[in-house]
Order: sequence, then C-alpha cells, then structure tokens
Amino acid sequence: MNIHRVGILTGGGDAPGLNAVIRAFVKRAVGQLRWQVIGIEDSFDGLLERPFRIREMTPQSCAGLLARGGTVLGTTNKGDPFDYKSRGDVSRQLVAAIAELGLEGLVVIGGDGTQKIGLRLMRDHGIPVVGVPKTIDNDLSATDYTFGFQSAVDVATEALDRLHTTAESHDRVLILEVMGRDAGHIALHAGIAGGADAIVIPEIPYDIDKLCAKIDARRARNRFFTLMIVAEGATPIAGQRRSRVAQHEKGTVRVGGPGPQIAEALAARRDVDVRVTVLGHLQRGGSPIPFDRVLSTRFGVAAVDLVQEGRWGEIAVLKNGSVVGVPIEEATETYRLVDPDGELVRTAKAVGVVFGD
Repeated sequence: MNIHRVGILTGGGDAPGLNAVIRAFVKRAVGQLRWQVIGIEDSFDGLLERPFRIREMTPQSCAGLLARGGTVLGTTNKGDPFDYKSRGDVSRQLVAAIAELGLEGLVVIGGDGTQKIGLRLMRDHGIPVVGVPKTIDNDLSATDYTFGFQSAVDVATEALDRLHTTAESHDRVLILEVMGRDAGHIALHAGIAGGADAIVIPEIPYDIDKLCAKIDARRARNRFFTLMIVAEGATPIAGQRRSRVAQHEKGTVRVGGPGPQIAEALAARRDVDVRVTVLGHLQRGGSPIPFDRVLSTRFGVAAVDLVQEGRWGEIAVLKNGSVVGVPIEEATETYRLVDPDGELVRTAKAVGVVFGD
C-alpha cells in the first residue's frame, strides 16, 4: 500500500520518550521510505484552528530529539474534537482539515483518552489511524510497558534515595506523593526500588492505623524514621475518608492530595515529625532513560510498519519482549491496575513493606 503523506500528533500529558517516537517514525518514513510526514501541533487542536498549526517533518528537523524530553509538537489533554471546549462536536471540521491537507491517515501518540479519540475518528468518519501507546502510569492493558513509565520510576526512586538520608538524619516520617490517579504502578515499583517502608496505592485502600503501626514497629527496633510513598489516587478504607474540598467559581476542587492528608492523620495519632514531598510534574519532565529511548524508537518504527502494511486501527505494543500491533479497541477496553494479590505486591510485603491493608 503506497502511503506517502501522513500526519503525526501527540496527545494527553507529556512523557519522556515522545520526541524519540517522533524521531524514529520520521527517520524511517521520510529518511528511508521517502514519505511526507506532517507534524500536527498541540494534538488535534492544530487542525481545528486556522491557520493550521502544522509543520513538515524531516530527519533534519528531528536532530537531537532522542534524548529530549517533552514533545516538539506540543500536546494537550483538552482537545477532544467530539467535545471541543465550548463548541461541542467539531469532528467534521477535523475531517475536512485532514482532507484539505491530503493526509491519508493519522499516527496518534497518546494514552487511553487520545487513543479512544483516534478509534472514534475511524469508526464515525473513516479516518485511518495508527496508535502508539503513551502514559507514565503504565495502565494500558495491551502492552507490557508504555514509554515514559520507567523514566518516571527512575525519578521517583532517586527522590526516595535522597529523602531516605534526610529522614534518617532528622528522625522524621517523610512521605513522597507520586502520580498514579487510578493505578499505583509508579509508587509500587519506585517504592520497592527505593526501599520505602510503606507503599500506598489506589488498588489497596489504606487503614491509617496500620501505617501508624509500621512507625511503631520501626521505633521498637530503634529505627526512628519512616519512608512512605503514596500514589495520588490513594484512598483510605471506609470510615476514614477525609473529604476536603474548597468552593470554586466552577464548582469544588479537592484541597490537598493523599500525601498531606496522611501526614495530618499520622501527626494527629502519633508524636512524629512528618514532612511531605509532592513530586508532581518532575516525573513527566526531563530526558527519557535508556530503556524508554529504546522502547520509543521501537514503537516509532513499528508504527511505520503498521501504516505501510495498511493495518489501520492498530496500535504498536510490547508483548512478551516483541513489539507487535493489536487493535486499538483491545488496548483501551480495560486498564491495567496493580493486582493486590500479585507477585510484586507479595514481594514487597515479603521484605517488610506495608500497604496499610
């Protein structure tokens, strides 16, 4: 199938490795196959406003991208053409733009939400789409790993290493809050790698008294500091929920994540000096580690292969060590959550980590 002009975009939150995917796709598609690749800026938004925000991609324009964080094309998680800002469904406008530019398909690099938009464009409007999975949360079920995840774990692990020394020096309870709204993979992996004493994740509701008991047990062994890592989506067991909201002109917003809430609860129950570090967007920024550079490159090349073979509606994923294509629908139908009874949780518990359950 002679595909020679395709668009490529990045959607959702940024992640280390996005530029590496773009680079690999362009070097293969343009540098070797002589296609035309049009970069679409700011996700689907680049085709929904005039003048179009696009650029022709060449191997020269991708120089230096392998190790560069972020995305040179820009991204947004608010650019759903089926529910576009205050304008409603503008998907037909997007379809018209694709036709006007002569694009024979789109390569969509993004997480669950972005891939579902791509899938709907195929189903509702017949726009050919190939996907590349991206999320630092590693919660897409069809792939063993998403790029950006290992880089985020690396940042969180280094933070725990640094917090460990200051916690021990001051006999403090230090809490590191990391990303993971629905899935606790970052907290779990970094917690094991960084020697956390407690790991608190969305999949295992925590009992604050169990976390207090961990502090007590360590003190009984003359270990007067405790290190905890908490995913942003962590919640307490029934009866201990602390709902803290503030009024806002557009409704209500949560005040403080689980890190500060756990710190407050611990300080109310024990005579401890508690500090909280919220890692936030540090996990998204910076250069991808080598694992993610390699995975991103593999995904970029695989996306070219899927387009070349006319396998629209598929997404490149890592399965049992090999990069293959599977239907986008299969990749987005379920989230990959941490298994509370899985081997990794059992391993953590076997070395003394508590989850508050």
